[in-house]
Amino acid sequence: MPHVDAPLLSNPRAERVRAVRALTARSARQRHGRFLAEGPQAVREAVAAGAALELYATPEATDRYPEIVRDASKAWTVTDEVLAAMSDTVTPQGLVAVCPTTTADLDDVLAGRPRLVAVLDRVRDPGNAGTVLRAADAAGADAVVLTASSVDVFNPKCVRSTAGSLFHLPVVVGRSLQDVVEGLQRSGSTVLAADGTGELDLDDLADEAARGEVRAVDLRRRTAWVFGNEAAGLDDAGRSLADAVVRVPLHGRAESLNLATAAVVCLYASARAHRAGTPASTSGRTSPTV
Repeated sequence: MPHVDAPLLSNPRAERVRAVRALTARSARQRHGRFLAEGPQAVREAVAAGAALELYATPEATDRYPEIVRDASKAWTVTDEVLAAMSDTVTPQGLVAVCPTTTADLDDVLAGRPRLVAVLDRVRDPGNAGTVLRAADAAGADAVVLTASSVDVFNPKCVRSTAGSLFHLPVVVGRSLQDVVEGLQRSGSTVLAADGTGELDLDDLADEAARGEVRAVDLRRRTAWVFGNEAAGLDDAGRSLADAVVRVPLHGRAESLNLATAAVVCLYASARAHRAGTPASTSGRTSPTV
C-alpha cells in the first residue's frame, strides 16, 4: 500500500496549500529554494531521482500510480479541490511534488569533459526552454546551460515541458554567455552557434562526419550548441563568441524553424556523429576556417 504521512487534506485555504501554491511564483521559488513538479511523468522522475521533498496526490491518482506514491519519502492525500488550489495548471493530473531548486556548477560540468552541451541564451519562453532540455536529454547531451538572461528553468510551464528530463541531466543557470562559451572552449569543446545566417550548412557537416572526413568543424568532436532568442536569434556578440555559425538548411518553403525544432535537429546531428566515434587525431578543439 502507498505510504501516506498525514490525513486527507481537504481545505484549499489551509496554510500548507497556500505555501505550495506560492511556489508557482518566481520570487517564492528563489526565497525558499523549491519548485513544483506537476503531473505523473514529471513527478515520477522527481521521485526516482530522490528530488521529491513532498508529494501530494488525489485518491484517484494514488490508486492509478501507487508506485509513485509508495516510493515518495513524504506523501499526503488531497482532494481534487486542494490539488487545483496548489497547481499551476487548469486541469491538474492528480500529482504535485515539491522539489529543491538544485542546479549544477559550470566548472563541475566542464571537469567531466562533456561531449554534447546545449546552451540557451536569452530564451524567454518557458515552453521552448523545457522542450529543448527534453530534446537534449533524448539526444544524450551531458548538460544544458541557461544563461542569466534566459527564462527561469523552474517555471512551472518549463518544468512540465521537460517531461521529467529536468531530473536527468545537469542544468547550469545564471552565467553570462561569454563565461559559458569561454569555459567550454578552454575545456576542449567546439562551440557552434545555430543561426539562420550561418556560413556552414548542417547537412554538409553531417555528411562529412558520416564519411569520416576530418574538417575544421567536425561534429564527431566534443560540441556545444548555442541557441538564441526565439524572435531575434543570437546577437552579433553571441555569434562572434562561437567557433562557427551553422545554419539548418530549409529545403521547403518555410521561412524558418522555431527554436525548439532547430535545437532538436542540431542536437541529433551531433548525437549521430558521436555514435560514429571520434578519431584520436580530432579529439580536441581547433579554430575553424570558414
